[in-house]
Amino acid sequence: MLRVVIAEDAVLLRAGLVELLTLGGHTVTAAVGDAAALTAAVDASRPDVVVTDVRMPPDHTDEGLRAALALRERHPGLPVLVLSQYVATPYATRLLAAAGAQPAGLGYLLKDRVGDVADFLSALRRVAAGDTVIDPDVVRVLLRTQTADRPLARLTPREREVLSHMAEGLTNQAIAARLCITEASVVKHCGNIFTKLDLDPTTGNRRVLAVLTHLRAGQ
Repeated sequence: MLRVVIAEDAVLLRAGLVELLTLGGHTVTAAVGDAAALTAAVDASRPDVVVTDVRMPPDHTDEGLRAALALRERHPGLPVLVLSQYVATPYATRLLAAAGAQPAGLGYLLKDRVGDVADFLSALRRVAAGDTVIDPDVVRVLLRTQTADRPLARLTPREREVLSHMAEGLTNQAIAARLCITEASVVKHCGNIFTKLDLDPTTGNRRVLAVLTHLRAGQ
């Protein structure tokens, strides 16, 4: 069971999230509608994970995202799952890049994903456990925007597939099942990805750094 703070200005969606999480066995310690209230709720209850919209009052730009990043600085390691109405890769990039080399416990999902209850609750649990989860639709957009002079151009089609699933937060075992290949093959592809993207094995979590490269390449 997780203790969750929700920040969403749309009243019906906020109520729906509360009900969904409660039925999933979790405890919603606060459900608020703006960034200031989000900050106060997290400071007061220190939840296991935060679920927040990107855009909230007063300007409906990126208040929720900025609040989430500020809370991560005040409460290091606080797991945050950010929800967005649209595929906006700069938001996902900012969320991960601002966390540095080890952005554990971070997620970026489209709001449509909430409709698939099992996937949404799974993503929430993975973020709370310290994983990085990126919406697959965001990943697909990034892959479509690649050009030959960007870092991912060094990867083979299969390596790009593996990286896209890695960006979704899948384990090697899950990637192997998704692609119908062996886990050993996934490990080999991951090694090739790390090498081709020039990721230093002594610096941070290379899986997360690979995802960051993926996101930055799509900007």
